[in-house]
Amino acid sequence: MTTIDQTVEQSEVSDQRPHPGRRMTEEEYVEWSGDEWSEWVDGEVLIMSPVNLRHALLFTFLHPLVAGFANQRNLGFVLTEPFQMRLGKQRRRRSPDLLFITTARQDALHPNHLEGPADLIVEIVSPDSLARDWREKYLEYEAGGVREYWVIDPMAKRAETYAINLEGRYQRILEADGKISSVVLPGFYMRPQWLWQEPLPKFMEVLREMGVSA
Repeated sequence: MTTIDQTVEQSEVSDQRPHPGRRMTEEEYVEWSGDEWSEWVDGEVLIMSPVNLRHALLFTFLHPLVAGFANQRNLGFVLTEPFQMRLGKQRRRRSPDLLFITTARQDALHPNHLEGPADLIVEIVSPDSLARDWREKYLEYEAGGVREYWVIDPMAKRAETYAINLEGRYQRILEADGKISSVVLPGFYMRPQWLWQEPLPKFMEVLREMGVSA
C-alpha cells in the first residue's frame, strides 16, 4: 500500500466518543454530540470515519481556494465540518466537507449550525461514503434546496457539479474549455485536472488565475 492510500492518523481518533448505540431525538443528539464529527439522520447517529491522505490534501487545497475567493469578493461565508447544516423538514443534521452561504442569508447561521440549506456544498468522497455522497446526500440536498452541489471522488478521479434548475431538480453543470464554472459563486471555476495533480496546485496561484489577488 502506498502512502497516498494510508489512513491519516489523527489524535482525535483515539478520543472519539463511542456510538450511543441507539436512536436519538434531535434534542438528545445535540446535547450528546458536542464537537463530535457525526451526523444525525432521522434518529440515526452516524459517526464519521478518519479520512485518508488524499482526502485531507484535497480538503487543504479546496478550503482556502473557495474561502479565499468568497472572502475577496465579499460573497459570503465558507464553513467546514464538523459545523452542521440542519434540514428540519427532512430530519437531517449533516456536516459537509465545505459549505458556503451568501452574505444575504447570514441570519441563518446559528452558533452551532446552519438553519436550512447551504447555497453551495462540496463533498469529498471517501471509501465509506460512496453511496452517501453520490446518492443519499444528492437526493437530500436537492430536496432541501441546496443550490449547488459539488462531488469530488479522488478514487475514481471524477468530479461532478450540479445546480438547482427552475423545477427544483439538480442539473449537471457541464465542463467547458476544461473548466466547471460555479453558478452560485460567479467567476469561480474548477479545472478537474487540478484535483488529480501530484502535487496539488498552489491555491494562491489558482486564485490569481481567477483574478483574485492576495
